[in-house]
Amino acid sequence: MMVRPLGMLLMVCLVVSAPLLGGVSSELKPLRVAADPDNMPFTNSKLEGFENRIAELLAEELGTLVEYVWWGQRRGFIRNTLKATLDEGRGEIVIGVPKGYDLVSSTAPYYRSSYVFVYSARSGFELGSLDDPILKYLKIGVHLIGNDYTNPPPVHELSKRGIVENVVGFTTFYHEENTPGRIIEAVGSGEVDVAIVWGPIAGYYSGRQAERLEIVPIPSGEDDLPFAFDISLGVRYGEMDLKARLEAALQNRRAEIVQILQSYGVPLLPLEN
Repeated sequence: MMVRPLGMLLMVCLVVSAPLLGGVSSELKPLRVAADPDNMPFTNSKLEGFENRIAELLAEELGTLVEYVWWGQRRGFIRNTLKATLDEGRGEIVIGVPKGYDLVSSTAPYYRSSYVFVYSARSGFELGSLDDPILKYLKIGVHLIGNDYTNPPPVHELSKRGIVENVVGFTTFYHEENTPGRIIEAVGSGEVDVAIVWGPIAGYYSGRQAERLEIVPIPSGEDDLPFAFDISLGVRYGEMDLKARLEAALQNRRAEIVQILQSYGVPLLPLEN
């Protein structure tokens, strides 16, 4: 699953605390969250992402505050945050990882989403799978990570189907001229006919386009890589008590977490279990 790729360029590590919640003592141990400072709609340093809001909700349930360890979510992210030493500014949790991600101890999942098609509502398309013959003739926008890293599952499956020449790659190394929503803007402007994007990115940025866009989850074929993923909290190994308390907090604040996800346009699927 691509939330944001793990790559070579690293951000300078900074530690800041979110504002204290009402009635919370600053003497309590903070919830130390490792996060990307520029990765909307998930997190940013302005605390505008849905994972920022979920972190605040969980901290409130635990009776503490949030403290961030900022690092670009690229190659080395876990090594330089959850696996760092205390002196280096170590984090304890990541708010969104695929269930079973082996670099962390993952909690029970709290939402499930999918890669999706995004296209103009005026296009007349009725895309339902990667096997639709029309995909061979449309200009398809996808996120490409590059030769050094693993591209998202739909990119592999398009290639397997011989859909290559009409694919337009969008980089996931974001900067001021290339925001995370650039690929969705390309659909709205007609630069590409359809985009294949991880659901939370699609839902958030599609709602910010003048053009009304359709969002359709992509099913996996029998021999395809999975396109839908359960998303959990990632906890540093050894923090068993914290993991148990976080799982209880996720359960207790389930309805509010769903409301946050829906308010950001995250396409939600039923959890596997």
